[in-house]
This record gives sequence, C-alpha cells and structure tokens, in this order.
Amino acid sequence: MSVFDRAKAKAEELLGRATEVYGESHGDAAAEAAGEARRLEGEAEEEALEAREAAERRHPDDDGLAGAR
Repeated sequence: MSVFDRAKAKAEELLGRATEVYGESHGDAAAEAAGEARRLEGEAEEEALEAREAAERRHPDDDGLAGAR
C-alpha cells in the first residue's frame, strides 16, 4: 500500500464528512447524502488497503502466482 493510496482514501473520507456536515447545517438532504456516500467510500477504501497490507505481512513472499506454477 502506498502512502499516496492511503492519503487519497483519507482525503475522500474527510471531504465526504465536510460535505455531510454542510448538508446537515444547511438543511440540504442531497448534500448530506452525497457526503455520507463519499465518506463511506473513503472508509471502505481505507479498510481495503489495510486488509491488503495485512495479507502482505502474512505472506510477504507470495507473488500471487503460486497456483499458476
């Protein structure tokens, strides 16, 4: 997992949260829903990156081609 991927996921999460808060404070249900979706997408991406990193720690020498050989 690259630092760039982690930063991108965190930025999506934070931008989504900001949009969500804007929607809540201005009574804009569409902005609130869009912000929540963006926040959840960022959180999901971050969790996927963490899971991938954990799998790489468990099997550092696995290049994904073990079954093909």
